[in-house]
Amino acid sequence: MLEFSHIVYEVVIWIFLLYSAAIFLISAWVGIYAYGAVIRYKHDNSYTDYNLIATNVNAPRFSLIAPAYNEGMTVVENVRSLLSLYYHNLEIIIVNDGSRDDSMEKLIEAYALESVSFFIQGDLETKEIRGIYKSKNAAFKKLIVVDKENGGKADALNVGVNISSGDYIVCIDVDCILEQDALLKLAKPFLEQTDKRVIACGGVIRLANNCRIENGKVVDVNLPKSWLGRTQALEYIRAFVLGRMAWSRASGLILISGAFGAFDKQIVLACGGYDSKTVGEDMELVVRMRRYMEEQKLAYEVVNIPDPLCWTEVPESKEILKKQRNRWMRGTMETLWKHRKLMFNPKYGRLGMISMPYWFFFEFLGPVIEFSGYIIFLIFLFLGIINWPFFFALFALVISSGILYSIYAILVDLVSHQVYTKKQDLSKLIVTAILEPFYFHPIVVGAGVRGVVDYFRKQHSWGDMKRQGFQQGAEDIPFFKRIGLQLRIGLKNYGAVSLVFLVLYMLSVAVEWWWYSRQFPQLGQSNGVIPLLLNNLIFAFQILSGCGLVYLIVQLVHLSLARILSIVLLSFVVVMQYILFLYFAESRNLLGADMFYYNTAEMMQIWKRVVC
Repeated sequence: MLEFSHIVYEVVIWIFLLYSAAIFLISAWVGIYAYGAVIRYKHDNSYTDYNLIATNVNAPRFSLIAPAYNEGMTVVENVRSLLSLYYHNLEIIIVNDGSRDDSMEKLIEAYALESVSFFIQGDLETKEIRGIYKSKNAAFKKLIVVDKENGGKADALNVGVNISSGDYIVCIDVDCILEQDALLKLAKPFLEQTDKRVIACGGVIRLANNCRIENGKVVDVNLPKSWLGRTQALEYIRAFVLGRMAWSRASGLILISGAFGAFDKQIVLACGGYDSKTVGEDMELVVRMRRYMEEQKLAYEVVNIPDPLCWTEVPESKEILKKQRNRWMRGTMETLWKHRKLMFNPKYGRLGMISMPYWFFFEFLGPVIEFSGYIIFLIFLFLGIINWPFFFALFALVISSGILYSIYAILVDLVSHQVYTKKQDLSKLIVTAILEPFYFHPIVVGAGVRGVVDYFRKQHSWGDMKRQGFQQGAEDIPFFKRIGLQLRIGLKNYGAVSLVFLVLYMLSVAVEWWWYSRQFPQLGQSNGVIPLLLNNLIFAFQILSGCGLVYLIVQLVHLSLARILSIVLLSFVVVMQYILFLYFAESRNLLGADMFYYNTAEMMQIWKRVVC
């Protein structure tokens, strides 16, 4: 039995080692390739005069589409920000997706809107349109407001696509703040396309949390105050400056952020627009557009530029963050399943042979494999077959590699377009990179695993993504105080279960000692009770520690599941304690040893004597 456990241990260790090595190699490639892409972009844009694009009447027409749902508190200011963008040939389409607040009333009043007759060009199927509004004020001639029945973000975007008159559509979240020259920089890749058609383009997304916003512009850039916000600032740097730049250069990019991205309208219509049945409509559309181009055998590319073009607010509440990452995971799984035909299909080139397998094995399976690694570690700890020097060496390597990768991302960001220019920002980001693996990463992994569970439970909800507002300060709870609070909550929930386990377990020890004292009178006159008590107490606390770790990990996914799992595990230990004692009392042999010396019939005969 022990030999078999060690064989399983070796196999599992090699699987995790190979997977970790693959992640390390891919991360190294991403880092090197992204740096080259950033340097090349800076060189190519050194002498670009964006004023020529801004004043060119023949520049391609862009239709900016912003869905809005219950954004009454900020919608007027956000629309004012969009109207201040530097681009001549532009229309701005605000789609009120059946808001239940006063969003429409505020827009009508602020921009002197009136209902108009309007020719709808596209034929994408959407919810009913209640009305289309334009301003009586010539200063707002670029603005179109659509009022429609609620149908979700994808449905609202499809309404905007149908109404738009531009060659390219720019899809954003209405509560995002765009740089005034964002469309000029976004238009450049479309203007430079030659033999390859640019079908989608995205830019770097930055965090507006704790930044000072005036008249729809970011006038003072600051890192978020909370640790949760700072870790997301670091995460966005890694994702956009490294990840998406590398995949863009390698022609393998399959995701343009839903917060801000531009698309070729003709291809969007040819593909059928956004899929309203998925919660990951941004990724799914890009994959479908690329699939369409591959099937039509047309040369194309999806690009990302390293300029910070858009500012968005990220959740600084752990619960909202979990819902967001849960939705991202479900969206990823829906896209991968819907387009499973592409996986390892050479007909689809890099899309089928590289991009889709990468997303499946590392973006989707990554959290699942990591979470299973925690569970396997606890099992091996229980069995006592862990090679501790090797474990600590591997643990240090994994943690240090992640920290160095984050620091490298910060340095590449300095080269590309650093927006955190204050002296203390760099040190704060580096400290955040060191602490992230122990605080932020477990939350994201837990939310990802919960997303997998919810996907198979057919959960399709978007989740409550209530924001704090750009002008509000984030709750600044110190890191160690937050950790202490989380530990207190965990100990409080786990304490009652642990106490019941200790009582039942020590009761079994008392029964065991009573039997020993009756069967072996000489023990009753010795001090054997003390070693027995101490040994069993040590074992009980080892069990409680192991189950406690399982509880703290699983509660990130589901609190009730963690409680049930801990009760089941501890109950199993107590029951096994009685079973082993009864077996020994009857046979005078250890059950584990007997399994090697007795056949099944003999074991059953002993069990019958125990039961009877």
